[in-house]
Amino acid sequence: MLELKGLYKTFNAGTVNEKRAINGLNLTLEDGDFVTIIGGNGAGKSTMLNLISGVFPADAGTITLNGVNITNLPEYKRAKYLGRVFQDPMMGTAATMGIEENLALANRRGKTRGLGRGIHAQERALYREQLATLGLGLEDRMTSKVGLLSGGQRQALTLLMATLKKPDLLLLDEHTAALDPKTADKVLQLTEEIVARDKLTTLMVTHNMKNAIQYGNRLIMMDAGRVVVDIKGEEKKNLTVRDLLEKFNIENDRMLLSE
Repeated sequence: MLELKGLYKTFNAGTVNEKRAINGLNLTLEDGDFVTIIGGNGAGKSTMLNLISGVFPADAGTITLNGVNITNLPEYKRAKYLGRVFQDPMMGTAATMGIEENLALANRRGKTRGLGRGIHAQERALYREQLATLGLGLEDRMTSKVGLLSGGQRQALTLLMATLKKPDLLLLDEHTAALDPKTADKVLQLTEEIVARDKLTTLMVTHNMKNAIQYGNRLIMMDAGRVVVDIKGEEKKNLTVRDLLEKFNIENDRMLLSE
């Protein structure tokens, strides 16, 4: 489903602030893989997601999605293949527009037409049905402005918007980090349900080691812009936080990995 081959990315090249964020990164995802990603600040986690989504170009290497080389494809042309949820609940939605209008924008992503023709009854029924699956009562507030929602409600809506068109690849960039623990657990539960239901190939960056172990079928650790640990299958199922800390000698490393 996804192949990253020999990726490099350096910021501020040739200056005193030069930083090689991605350093010969290789990673292959199979169809339906749910991969959690851990690593310290500056390990290259978010940069990798930005390269995949086309926020900025790679210096070298290739990105292949579903057999298509998208390395040089501009960001707006990749949008129809990707779903993405950011750490900040304020990103990914339009605060001054209603819930159903935000969903309409997501539903029409990659299409040329806008909201000019309005939202049809069939569309509205679809949005109501999808919102009901979140269990947050948003299906009864479809005309409410998104800016009035709580952070958790807004992040759940963003998750729904990102997966409404069943993207080839779902990118989750610490999408629960800004939420309180109870709300974060709810959004993670919704994430797991949606990913399993729609069999979505997913990359989820997290700083929480328990979440990295609990969710998904595969765990990778990044350091200095490359993958240094790749655990899957039975090994991942039996993994504990203590195992991970001891096995990779990171107990005293300020990798910020939350227990």
